[in-house]
Amino acid sequence: MTPYRILLIAALLLAATTAHAQRFNTKKIHEDARTGSWEVSLLAQQQGSADVTGERGSSAEIDSELGWGFTIGYNLTANWNFQYKFTLVKPDYRATLVPEPPEDPEEEAPGPQTFDWGMTKYAHALNATYHFSRGPLTPFLQLGAGFVKLDSNVVRDVVTGCWWDPWWGYICDSQLRTYESSGFAYNAGLGLRWDFNPSLFLRGSYNREWIDTDAGGLDFDTLSLEFGLMW
Repeated sequence: MTPYRILLIAALLLAATTAHAQRFNTKKIHEDARTGSWEVSLLAQQQGSADVTGERGSSAEIDSELGWGFTIGYNLTANWNFQYKFTLVKPDYRATLVPEPPEDPEEEAPGPQTFDWGMTKYAHALNATYHFSRGPLTPFLQLGAGFVKLDSNVVRDVVTGCWWDPWWGYICDSQLRTYESSGFAYNAGLGLRWDFNPSLFLRGSYNREWIDTDAGGLDFDTLSLEFGLMW
């Protein structure tokens, strides 16, 4: 069973249990349970595949992959939530790089390079969420913006630095630098939240993420399932 199907089944189970949950909805859960509360959550996120095309025919095919993350948020009212969200995912990719032509017209141009590797994607976002209901079960709309870093994990060069340490004396160290890109990102999503008691909640959502990178635009579809604590 693929991660996509696991998350989809989990979301359907969450929706199916809401009717059962309404029968056991006690006085502890009321319309304003979220108002003025802080919350944190851990999440599993299935990121879809994507293709990107660069200059001179360079391209990359990024596979779908399951990642993880967390959120820290504040419920200003029962309807409005503001949060910081971090996600990390490490998908495999296949890339074709076409080098720039040489300045000397008589020099032979290098051919394209193709390789399979694994990349790392770090995403930071500030999101605003509107809950359509003030009760414990509510659909929601989310909009946000943030910053994304994409690391190819392909070594570009080695940098060596030396310094004087008062305890250990003269020290030199080398670090590998990789090809990477970063840029602003925007996201929009729809989901369903269930506060099944005053302290714990579940949240499932579908999001679309647009990233402005040095190589051009890159879009991802994601499915997320979160388990959170509220106080």
